[in-house]
Amino acid sequence: MDIKYLEKDRLFVLETDNTSYVMAVLGEEGLLGHLYFGDRIDAGDAAYLIGFPQNQDTPTPTMRDRSSFLDIYPFEYSSSNVGDYRKSAVDITDHNGHTSLLLCYESHKIFKGKKKLEGLPATFGTDDDSMTLEIVLRDKVVGLKAVLSYSIFEGLDTVIRSVRLENDSDNDLFIDKVMSMTMDMDQEDYKLLTLHGSWARERMMDFRDIGYGQTGIESFRGESSHQFQPFMALVQNGDSQDTGKVYGFSLVYSGNFEAGVCKDQFDSLRLYMGIDSKNFRWKLESGASFQAPEVVLTYSSEGLGHMTRTLHDLYRAHLIRSKYKDMERPILINNWEATYFDFDSDKLLAIARQAHESGIEMLVMDDGWFGERNDDNSSLGDWYVNENKLKGGLKKLVDDVNAIGMKFGIWMEPEMISPKSNLFETHPDWAIQVPGREPCRSRNQYVLDLTRKEVRDYIYGRIKEILESANIEYLKWDMNRQLCDLGSYDLASDKQGELSHRYMLAVYELQERLITDFPDLLLENCSGGGARFDAGMLYYSPQIWCSDDTDAIERLKIQEGTSLIFPLSTMGAHVSDCPNHTVGRTTPFKTRGDVALAGTFGYELDITRIPESDRQDIPRQVETYHKYNHLVRGGDYYRLSSYQRNHEMDAYMVVSKDKKEALVTYVQVIARPNPARRVLKLKGLLPDAVYEIEGSDIKVKGATLEKAGIVLPKLPGDHQSQLIHLVAV
Repeated sequence: MDIKYLEKDRLFVLETDNTSYVMAVLGEEGLLGHLYFGDRIDAGDAAYLIGFPQNQDTPTPTMRDRSSFLDIYPFEYSSSNVGDYRKSAVDITDHNGHTSLLLCYESHKIFKGKKKLEGLPATFGTDDDSMTLEIVLRDKVVGLKAVLSYSIFEGLDTVIRSVRLENDSDNDLFIDKVMSMTMDMDQEDYKLLTLHGSWARERMMDFRDIGYGQTGIESFRGESSHQFQPFMALVQNGDSQDTGKVYGFSLVYSGNFEAGVCKDQFDSLRLYMGIDSKNFRWKLESGASFQAPEVVLTYSSEGLGHMTRTLHDLYRAHLIRSKYKDMERPILINNWEATYFDFDSDKLLAIARQAHESGIEMLVMDDGWFGERNDDNSSLGDWYVNENKLKGGLKKLVDDVNAIGMKFGIWMEPEMISPKSNLFETHPDWAIQVPGREPCRSRNQYVLDLTRKEVRDYIYGRIKEILESANIEYLKWDMNRQLCDLGSYDLASDKQGELSHRYMLAVYELQERLITDFPDLLLENCSGGGARFDAGMLYYSPQIWCSDDTDAIERLKIQEGTSLIFPLSTMGAHVSDCPNHTVGRTTPFKTRGDVALAGTFGYELDITRIPESDRQDIPRQVETYHKYNHLVRGGDYYRLSSYQRNHEMDAYMVVSKDKKEALVTYVQVIARPNPARRVLKLKGLLPDAVYEIEGSDIKVKGATLEKAGIVLPKLPGDHQSQLIHLVAV
């Protein structure tokens, strides 16, 4: 790990264990160019890559074909309306109404460690395990300064990029667009990989050709990841886990975003990622600054698998802060699919007693415990206990659950307000809305204008009072609708374009207050299932509800796309009832447990009413969780076979960091008549170590298991699963 500036050739070089990232400053103006990002090279003589030798004439503002030069120059952070006609990184409007911007090198500094981003989630490091380069670019005409930040971490092939814009002029200006990064590179037969979806089918993998023009994704719904995940990758060998170049980009942000790639007339590519420019305009007053979210860049020459394991390691070590990240999470049972709104304290206690007998450790009370909330048409915002349901109040229920021997958790949706609520009747202007226009309802609810301090303080006060009223050890923070009708009574007319980003900053502020005041609270984020499963939320909660679709077979696809980027320990995964409440499918109880094991693991059912055979199997599933969770939580993840791609079977494995233990999960989704044998080639093992397959007398070298594979057992019927545990002997 090293960052250096080679003054003779004006080169910046960032080196990780296996990669090099190289930039150069060109000419007297100081045009910052992107030279290289890929396998580690000797970057000392890389100046020739710019295509314009430093010892020859370099472009000047008066050169005859300056526009042609600027339109092909590989900018590190592109400007706008000065001759480069490709996708710009920043668009501004100055006090004269002009939009031209040319950012040129002014200075830089290199230091140990990594700074925090004010008000935003971000990766973190120490002086011992990280280094940072800051490059200052300036447009002297406009008076705008851009501080580009690059951080690297010991042992990780990642580069973390962000930008801060500062207005050094005497006049206000408007930021119309700000990308956290742009990067120019050559096309080498790459395809663009993104993750698409919707409610109950999040993060499906999509590979597409990169044609001329723009190919990309965006979200301007006020949330990050139902329709598109704030992630993209350029891949050479399709879905290969082991071969080909892969460039991965993950935005540490939970709101509106855009990302993509543009292919120009010279077959060059410009990649971009940042806050979506739609519904965004930020007034940058004189002397003020604007911090954009950061982007994680990673490069792999060994396919998607290496990219995945790099991101997992980065997020576990340098993004998730909760004390629970390295701990077994309590096995919980949530009453939502068991009771929906039809419950009282007696019913909850009956579930808790049976769950405790089976080895489950926590009861989570979901929606319906407050106000007059007997369905989803009222009471959001009225965070007061309904004592008609909870006889004797919340503390009595929690004490009774604790007395049974179980922990207690609770569900809240702090960002929302129901039209039918005391809060809305008292403060109708607290909902996000355009004055004079009837706001759009979704799930019969509005969104609170959290950009207003009095709204934030009120909502946080209610959360705090509830959590302090009893021994509550877990909070599920939900957000069940998207944003629209963007308007705030509290923002001036020239700042209405700031609402979406200010809203996200407000959510981050609330969750920062929460985990500061309640450091021992296990926080799980949720947004209609997986609409906010992103790196930004992991900064505040160590786990996120992966999807409202708990069907084990659908979860194979959802969890594959999610685990492409995020560690298994972050995925909220439960065993639910059958027929499944979302798709109506019936799946063996064992398979439901095996699939949920690749996550936080819990239950979403009425344990008092399920078949006796299923109830009797819960203690075995609980024991399995405790036996293997250290692998799921901290091991290296390898994708072996994809049901999303082959439509027949799914297989993946986790391997301990010392490579002496592994757990393989195999799911036979569709049984075939008269089948040939299925052989699964394993990965990540020690070649010369001998592994014993638990439950058999087979002992095989790691190299044999990787090159020849194991013969999978014949399983009787569809939707069957098998766990295979290997230990080096």
